[in-house]
Amino acid sequence: MTYHIVPMTTAHLPQVAALEKRCFPADPWSEELFRDALDNPRAAILLAEGEDGTILGYAVLSVVLDEGNLDNIAVAPEARRRGVADALLGALTGFGREHLSVLMLEVRASNAPAIALYEKHGFAAVGRRKNYYDAPKEDAILMTLEFEHGITAAE
Repeated sequence: MTYHIVPMTTAHLPQVAALEKRCFPADPWSEELFRDALDNPRAAILLAEGEDGTILGYAVLSVVLDEGNLDNIAVAPEARRRGVADALLGALTGFGREHLSVLMLEVRASNAPAIALYEKHGFAAVGRRKNYYDAPKEDAILMTLEFEHGITAAE
């Protein structure tokens, strides 16, 4: 499977929103939420785009000062286990190493494949949020990845 990691544009909105509904049918982000993220200068959305223009996955990062939060990451069911999430996460952690002091995320406690992927990229579990997720109700594991060279207040 061949794909490229590219920044999202408004032209991608319908396809990304449709993928979001497939991956998170109980509580998907709306197309408007994705548009808001695109319009936010402190947020970025990266896509894994197939050769034919099909969106195979996406990741949403928001930044406050020198802290990043992985707000959302999803991969089309037919593209899973093919390195798409790994490539998206690698791009975000690469950005983090250059510009941030820490990258944070929440993940469902039962999502062992995602937890393993995050651990592979250096994230560590640092806490738990009781009943964070709905449909079904479930705890979130808080994970962080700290970087040696984040931005400083002087920058």
